Amino acid sequence: MNDNKLIAEFMGMTYGDPNDNSVMTQGSEVIPIESMEYHKSWYWLMPVVDKIEREHKANFIIKCTWNEFANHSIHQVIVNIEQGEMSKDKSCIYDSKKIYDYIGDAVKDKREATYKAVVEFISNN
Repeated sequence: MNDNKLIAEFMGMTYGDPNDNSVMTQGSEVIPIESMEYHKSWYWLMPVVDKIEREHKANFIIKCTWNEFANHSIHQVIVNIEQGEMSKDKSCIYDSKKIYDYIGDAVKDKREATYKAVVEFISNN
């Protein structure tokens, strides 16, 4: 639940009552923290990814590899931010410098890997 609170704060939610940390508000909407589903719903998680990509000019890359020994796919999310000059045709960045690069733990589920990457990114930025 602490990670969901962290994400909710990043998304602009605030605590409705300073004495009650069980609910947060967004505008006039009151949302109980225990009902937040960032950790299990793409519907909740993707707006966070969009905000990170938009505001921090980050790239989320989900890699999937087949683990022959475990007999299932393993997903890993890479989040990177590069700075540099854009080419005139805007096709590439040259003289780029990577300023953030997170490679998360490999897990079986894309959503879980993305959630972990989001939490890690918000915690470090």
